[in-house]
Amino acid sequence: MEFQVRDKVFLKVSPARGNKRFRVQGKLSPRYIGPYEIIEKLNSAAYRLDLPVKLEHVHNMFHISQLRKYIPDPDHTIASEPLEITKDLVYEERPVQILNHMIKQLRNKQIPLVKLL
Repeated sequence: MEFQVRDKVFLKVSPARGNKRFRVQGKLSPRYIGPYEIIEKLNSAAYRLDLPVKLEHVHNMFHISQLRKYIPDPDHTIASEPLEITKDLVYEERPVQILNHMIKQLRNKQIPLVKLL
């Protein structure tokens, strides 16, 4: 596998041996993070990535075995509406749609459950 400059790639953060890097820990942690853009190809096996500021403690050069090609998909982008934030940094959440509802029956009471979008 070979990448070109300006390609988007995912970066592997969870190796198989259980050694955790990049402050990503836990059983449900992602195996790959990104996508990040390749800014330089050093040789056939080493690439330099454009990492965000939160990963400034990590060297930005990686072996090809730590990268996975990102295939663009419109489903990966999330359209968001601008939030109206008040002076005390509070915003109001409004449900878009009710996806599912059910009533959970306990021994002597009923609890309504609603799944919102």
